[in-house]
Amino acid sequence: MERVVIYSRVSTKEQDTENQVRLLKDIVERNGWILIDEYVDHGISGSKGRDKRPEFDRLIKDMTRRKFEKILVWDVSRLGRSLQHLVEFLNEVNSINCNLYIHQSGLDTSTPAGKMMFQMIGVFSEFEREMISERVKLGLEKVKSKGKKLGPPTKINKFHIQNILQLYESGVGTTKIAKELKIGISSVYRILGNYKSAA
Repeated sequence: MERVVIYSRVSTKEQDTENQVRLLKDIVERNGWILIDEYVDHGISGSKGRDKRPEFDRLIKDMTRRKFEKILVWDVSRLGRSLQHLVEFLNEVNSINCNLYIHQSGLDTSTPAGKMMFQMIGVFSEFEREMISERVKLGLEKVKSKGKKLGPPTKINKFHIQNILQLYESGVGTTKIAKELKIGISSVYRILGNYKSAA
């Protein structure tokens, strides 16, 4: 029988993971899988990296040790809200030949359709990274050619610009971007304006 684990996360201390975990446990039971562990991060944003999410970090370490064959999550957003972190995680899961079951998406990478979706995610993610990188370069070149500066040099740098564009491309709102990167919303609008005019 397949050894599986459940990963769950909530962004605030007031929320709980009880409903997510209960439903996933029912799926484990219906499929005759063996649940060997649960990994739950409480009150941690999905935009945080692995180093800020202790249970997610433990999950990856155990996955690398091949303690289980499948990870169950309620929704892909539980794994992370940063496209970069999510793609890194999916690539790691795939390289270890571990499977992933995402309930809300109806995605199970152990099935032929799931494997195909896994491959497509990788292809589109790589394409998106290249497109964003190209737009960043075009935007910077356009700004440079006009002799403009993107915000105070001590505050906004290429790292900020790339992260702003990545978050924007993945559907994050401008207010949220400013909050996540701890920069002024006017800086976000200015950079996105340069990006749109260069696209």
